[in-house]
Amino acid sequence: MLLTLTTTMPQATDLGFLLHKHPDKAQTFPVSAGAAHVFYPRATDAECTAALLLEVDPIALVRGDRGQGLFQYVNDRPYAASSMLAVALGTVFRTAMHGRCDAKPELPGQDIPLAVRLPVVPARGGAELVRRLFEPLGWTADIQQIEESRYVDLTLSGTLRLADALNHLYVLLPVLDDTKHYFVSRDEIDKLLRAGEGWLAGHPERELISRRYLAHQRGYVRSALERLGEVDEFEVDEAEPVERRESLAELRRGAVLAVLRQSGARRVVDLGCGPGALLRLLLKEPQFEEILGVDVSTSALRIAAARLNERDLRRVTLRQSALTYKDAELAGYDAAVLMEVVEHLDPPRLPAMERSVFAAARPRTVIVTTPNVEYNVRYEGLAAGAFRHPDHRFEWTRAQFSAWAQAVASQHGYRVQYLPVGEQDPELGPPTQMAVFTREEEPS
Repeated sequence: MLLTLTTTMPQATDLGFLLHKHPDKAQTFPVSAGAAHVFYPRATDAECTAALLLEVDPIALVRGDRGQGLFQYVNDRPYAASSMLAVALGTVFRTAMHGRCDAKPELPGQDIPLAVRLPVVPARGGAELVRRLFEPLGWTADIQQIEESRYVDLTLSGTLRLADALNHLYVLLPVLDDTKHYFVSRDEIDKLLRAGEGWLAGHPERELISRRYLAHQRGYVRSALERLGEVDEFEVDEAEPVERRESLAELRRGAVLAVLRQSGARRVVDLGCGPGALLRLLLKEPQFEEILGVDVSTSALRIAAARLNERDLRRVTLRQSALTYKDAELAGYDAAVLMEVVEHLDPPRLPAMERSVFAAARPRTVIVTTPNVEYNVRYEGLAAGAFRHPDHRFEWTRAQFSAWAQAVASQHGYRVQYLPVGEQDPELGPPTQMAVFTREEEPS
């Protein structure tokens, strides 16, 4: 089972820094399916290729099973890219998937030219499904059918962050195969959300991806789609009577919209816009004449752009930027929204975000929403002490959020008001808490 990853970026051997695997070494790592070998068939400044070869031990995989006969050892698992290869990716390239590179910290955030080759991929759904899964994420797919079979020879090419590319493969290879070689437990929800951060919520095939990745276990699928936050509806069987209720994501966007209307803002920037759910809502309101969507994830911005038509683009601009750095293009807007954004920042980076938004951009109105961690005990299946999303760096109590917001307001010349979002619990408060910052009038 083979995967090759090629880049032609300047100083292409920097791929070794990104993968945390030296181009001059061949390395072997034990994995549950056997052994994973990493080596570089080519490593020059002009072009660098890293290869991951998974050597599967089919006997070890079924050791302990009885009464299956010889046929259990004869299957496609040793050569077809499947959940086994996905697990090997997660084991061998874990740090790269998290987007960390201490030696060259500027590298993980860069889009680089990439080509991924997978000689044998089981594609239940054929070439059409391969394109539906990968092309919305910025990939171009070259698909060659392997005789009269369900297997394809797949080459993906695109310009993306390496971490995004690895996470796409980690999720979508098992989805294409539509099977997993191990028992799927509730932990798989967190794995899916972690790897899907920044792209899965807005993917047009998010339900299919969630269903297949979670082995069609309905309760897990529902939980994953609810926690994605961008997903408002989940189709249920006609025999299952369900009263349609607004999701928390819908309630949150509605609350933000109401505050923006009342503020009188005409120029609005959505900081951390993701796939653009709030942008599309703002477009329905003539009051908002100029809308800017900002996100650090180019994959999320691609999805947002795909959902906008030519007429929308007269009012909406999309921009790739990090909120922890001052960006002159963010200045001059009437209102800024940070909806479910701050909890994704490491706490030491919060002051940088505060300076960027409240001191440099300095809009008249700033809206911040974030989970109320006290409410988490009301979520079925969320373990004690766990956050609502695996990428959350923290989640605040109401007192912690209030203390942070008050300190920011005092330091930067704003006053702050707190509003609940969602159905309030008498003891625990609302599921989402909102702070509305209004800039104090400055002396003329």
